[in-house]
Amino acid sequence: MSAFDRAAAARSWLFAPGDSERKMAKALDGAADIVLIDLEDAVAEPAKPAARENVAAFLRANQDQRDRLWVRINPLQTPHALADLAAIMPARPGGLMLPKPRGRADVETLDHYLSALEVAAGTAPGSTAVIIVATETPQGMLATGSYEGVARLAAMTWGAEDIATAIGAIANREADGSYAFPYQLARTLCLVGAAAAGVPAIETIHGDFRDEAGLEALANDVRRAGFRGMLAIHPAQVDIINRAFTPSEAEVAAAREIVDLFAANPGLGTIGHKGEMLDLPHLNRARAVLARIGTA
Repeated sequence: MSAFDRAAAARSWLFAPGDSERKMAKALDGAADIVLIDLEDAVAEPAKPAARENVAAFLRANQDQRDRLWVRINPLQTPHALADLAAIMPARPGGLMLPKPRGRADVETLDHYLSALEVAAGTAPGSTAVIIVATETPQGMLATGSYEGVARLAAMTWGAEDIATAIGAIANREADGSYAFPYQLARTLCLVGAAAAGVPAIETIHGDFRDEAGLEALANDVRRAGFRGMLAIHPAQVDIINRAFTPSEAEVAAAREIVDLFAANPGLGTIGHKGEMLDLPHLNRARAVLARIGTA
């Protein structure tokens, strides 16, 4: 499976710190669809050089799972990004997470870097996929609809912490724990931007890994809204996320019934069914459910 195919189907994206071989191995041994090895926030400044070497060694030792092994590099606007790429690209990660992009130009710049580094490493040109954290800078949040046709883009996700700092917020949540309006907007812009780019939208982390009920409720809510997967910060979250983003038997049965109904009535654009009028959007949503389980 290519990294792009993996991203298209992925439900759970699990972070693992790049300075801990034990945690990287534990993440890879689990059920996460994609393991995101982190060289950014999880690694302190003095530890970054050693972490790069650790990550490169881990990638080389696990090439049989290349499509699952992605790396979050540091932002392009920092002095660490090129050092990250120079260290890890010879070890052939399946994909990269680009944090804090300021817009389309940053992803295009990353594509140029990767094209040269793939040639140098003997990696198939264009095979390294990219997911962006689209809303971590003010410029990036305003550019969420600009990524259609960008090379290598395989998914988009969002974040609420860095953008809160950037706009001068004191907090990013309401008293009841829900995100305040600017961060609900960030989530929505990511969802719509991903649809415009033709890639999956991935929900951000649920920070309290002990709150299993809250995670499950959130995952179900955002899947209904259109998100295709979710970031995880702890292995205990993976099974919950995988379950939430897998269509239930009832959903699959209902979707198959709608697809079969339209197939049996090819001349009709609108069909009455169980007290509801169904048309093309209903059919397309039903087909999307079946596509998630490998049938259509």
